[in-house]
Amino acid sequence: MNHTFHVNILSPDCPLYTGPCESLIVPTPQGKYGIKARHSKMIIAVVPGALFYRLPGQTAEVISVSHGVVKIENDEVSVLVDSLEHVEDIDVNRAKRAADEAKEAMLQKKSIQEYRAAQARLVRAVNRLTVKRKYDVIHY
Repeated sequence: MNHTFHVNILSPDCPLYTGPCESLIVPTPQGKYGIKARHSKMIIAVVPGALFYRLPGQTAEVISVSHGVVKIENDEVSVLVDSLEHVEDIDVNRAKRAADEAKEAMLQKKSIQEYRAAQARLVRAVNRLTVKRKYDVIHY
């Protein structure tokens, strides 16, 4: 009995993984949402947070993701997010610098577009730091 589905985990800069998957947990506005084989069709909004995916016979992998969507159809799941990064690849110092730079840009109050862009960079940096702190040594 096949308990896997096909998953595509993608961002514009980094196609992270395409292949079989046993389970997927995505951060949504309503909380964490789990997906397994034979899931019903739907589209789900993704918010910044930790995404967990388990490949057949392996332990779960953790990645930091930003905003995006998940499409589920015919035992195929596509995760499309603005950015993603494996927890072990997150550079804490770089994320802290990015957060500081984003805060400074927000204080400059140039235009609403620049403010929102800086706000988005701050959310991404804080999310990366949070995911790194919580899940860097996860084993399950």
